[in-house]
Amino acid sequence: MRHRPLGRSGLSTAPLVFGGNVFGWTADEATSHRLLDAFVDGGFNAVDTADVYSAWAPGHEGGESESVIGRWLKASGKRDKVLILTKVAMWPKQPGLSAANIEAAVEGSLKRLRTDYIDLYQSHRDDAETPIDETLEAFDRMVKAGKVRAIGASNFSLERLKASLDRSKVKGLARYETLQPKFNLFDRDQVEGAVAELTQAEGVGIIPFYGLAAGFLSGKYRTEADFEGKARAATIRRDYWNDKGRAVLAALDEAAARVGASQAQVALAWIMAHPLITAPLASATSVQQLDELMSAARLELPGGVWKRLDEAGR
Repeated sequence: MRHRPLGRSGLSTAPLVFGGNVFGWTADEATSHRLLDAFVDGGFNAVDTADVYSAWAPGHEGGESESVIGRWLKASGKRDKVLILTKVAMWPKQPGLSAANIEAAVEGSLKRLRTDYIDLYQSHRDDAETPIDETLEAFDRMVKAGKVRAIGASNFSLERLKASLDRSKVKGLARYETLQPKFNLFDRDQVEGAVAELTQAEGVGIIPFYGLAAGFLSGKYRTEADFEGKARAATIRRDYWNDKGRAVLAALDEAAARVGASQAQVALAWIMAHPLITAPLASATSVQQLDELMSAARLELPGGVWKRLDEAGR
């Protein structure tokens, strides 16, 4: 597989990133380790997590995903085969992007991950109460200390991302090399348009989340009965169960039949072939699901199929 650059960091990723929010939550530790082995052995190399994963689950406090990954890194000996992407700012235990919090959070993540360095350390969300310079100077110190190789941003507005890039340039500080927004066939406003113009001009990579739109783009939700008892039913009803959503599903059905793949594979392949995207995140809770996702990275969509999907999602 051809790797793609993560901005101007010098790091590169296979066209699919494993979303590690499931580790230690909907995938137990043994399953998580099997998934990680299968992912890396399948030729992929980037795993995304965050300090807050999975603080929302009953009985959890946060840090579970990083800890599961850390124990896998120690047991597998595969640290040099994988990029570890993690985040700071959204954990109630260590919120925000102050210098003090970044410095403490880095140490916590390194300890849980059982590694000496983080490949891509991301601001999980913006922190308007902390001066941009303070945040970037703290990240820069982590890079110079060798604890972080590159930094990225997630859930940033266009204005704040631009301001951060400008300050990094003026002050000679480490800059955000990647942006992690929501993006899929249906949700496109966080990438296309002015954000795309900025990221292209600045050479910032885009590694979006929500590639399957809470599972809607898998094609599993078709009738009222499909929503019953499903944890994501309310989200899908509210955001995707409308005329546009049904038009996207129809285009996915058509494309899947034409290329002999599942709707989920086509939806991810469309993102991977998008000229603005570096690599999407996707999660799986079984090796069977993961195999389906990994196959999407090898799926070639004919130009006409890609264009038809693109039009349906507008």
